Amino acid sequence: MKTKIAATGLLVGGLLTASLTSLMYLGNKAAGLPFSPFDLFNWIARILPGVVITFGIDLMIDSMLILGINVADTAKLAEQGMAVVTFLILGGLSGAIFFTIIHVRQIRMDQLVGLVLGALFGLPIVVISVGFGEVEGIAFINFVWLLSLFLVWGFALGWSYRKLYQGRQEPSLTEAEIPTVEKINRRQFLIVLGGATAAITVTGTGIGAVLSSVERRRQEQALADTFAHESEGPLGSPFPNANDSVVPAPGTRPEYTPLKDHYKVFIELEPAEIDGASWQLPVTGLVDNPLMLTINDLRSNYTPRNQYVTLSCISGRIGTTLISTTHWTGASLQEILADALVRENARYAVISSGDGFYETVDLDLIASDERIMLTYDWDGHPLPVDHGFPLRVWIPDRYGMKQPKWITGIEVVDEYQEGYWVERGWDEIAQVRTTSVIDNVAVNGLIEQGDQTLVPIGGIAFSGDRGISKVEIRVDNGFWQAAQLRAPLSETTWVIWRFDWPFEAGSHTFEVRCAEENGTPQIEESQDSRPSGATGIHQLEENI
Repeated sequence: MKTKIAATGLLVGGLLTASLTSLMYLGNKAAGLPFSPFDLFNWIARILPGVVITFGIDLMIDSMLILGINVADTAKLAEQGMAVVTFLILGGLSGAIFFTIIHVRQIRMDQLVGLVLGALFGLPIVVISVGFGEVEGIAFINFVWLLSLFLVWGFALGWSYRKLYQGRQEPSLTEAEIPTVEKINRRQFLIVLGGATAAITVTGTGIGAVLSSVERRRQEQALADTFAHESEGPLGSPFPNANDSVVPAPGTRPEYTPLKDHYKVFIELEPAEIDGASWQLPVTGLVDNPLMLTINDLRSNYTPRNQYVTLSCISGRIGTTLISTTHWTGASLQEILADALVRENARYAVISSGDGFYETVDLDLIASDERIMLTYDWDGHPLPVDHGFPLRVWIPDRYGMKQPKWITGIEVVDEYQEGYWVERGWDEIAQVRTTSVIDNVAVNGLIEQGDQTLVPIGGIAFSGDRGISKVEIRVDNGFWQAAQLRAPLSETTWVIWRFDWPFEAGSHTFEVRCAEENGTPQIEESQDSRPSGATGIHQLEENI
């Protein structure tokens, strides 16, 4: 009997939590109110040990690769789905526990008991959702909104228990008839409850999805209008390698990534949103002249630095799509720290972000590389929100895990502090590992050259800021043969390569490798991405 009651509580709790989730989603899209499933998931990710987080990341990425899913496009959507499912499971389990306790303790359900149940379930989640630095007035509204929803959830859960298990016996029936009637009545009630919660869930989610779609289309159109550069550089200027004779093979990824396609990775389920009008950057700590800089100060008081940059994610596997190229503009971090008058005993700059991320940068590294900049523009326009508005840092030859976005402060210190991902077991230096990738074997773009048919093969090679001296292709374990290299956009971007292979019908295995500018070969041994970045030979199998 207890098992059946717990199972019923699990079902009822899940149904009610689905409706609760849809109402939160609608409130979030319509009025910017908190969405507790995401807040709870973000909080859990913060407190879990690093080994658990990295295991989860590895499992998710590996699963996507096995299923042939594009990681760059769907990783964050998968995380968001996990957050919602986790919340639904939590709500269902809470319903099972509540039903069991009420039954065992023989608690008589009334309105007050239901409200208490809602408060017990919801109050910790409300605190998590609201307790992260909200403006006081908005925090109060958020608190009232969420607590009201959870109280209604608890009331509905208690009411459902009362309808199912208390006061349903009819005195006129015989004892033999009562269980059968109760079973029928319970089934009918669950059907009605399921229909009602489904209607609420579908309606709330549907309206929220429409609002979300409208906003997404608006943002995509803004990107299309502002960042639609594929054959031209920032603000319409020609790319520096526009006259290069090597033409990318058909199917090779764009040499310059459209902003709408630039990969996105952030530690929370949604990007941080910062009010650029009121934002200021404090530079504090071991400095004699603390600074408080606006975005206009950074634009006006420091000579802009411009750089074509390829950025890659350390968690990407061989052949990853978590790598993109665009044009960065910002202020020299050397110059900013010089204005702050850094003290002699200072050793590190700790950079903090609006999403709770943080990273430590060695002052000696900053002093040795004038390219390191606080970036405010991509492609000649302010950073998109998804990519760190209003400010992010760029450090050459490092994976993205070392480069905070949505920067909210810089503190100069004398002792080393591990960064967010370093604390969770990733590499302390995170220098980019040299890699090469086959994007496409263009069997639909055959070239007739005399009496020979050629198949264009193309892809990228990247080694941070260390350059690429050669790319080689091997087919079916044959000899390594040199590919053509297109001049890169800069010394800090990937190189597009091309190889025209003499056509042979059949099933073939294509492999690629490269070497850095000084001749150092890429690591051919296969290694996982954790903790220092993936290595190995990328290959494709094609039946031509």
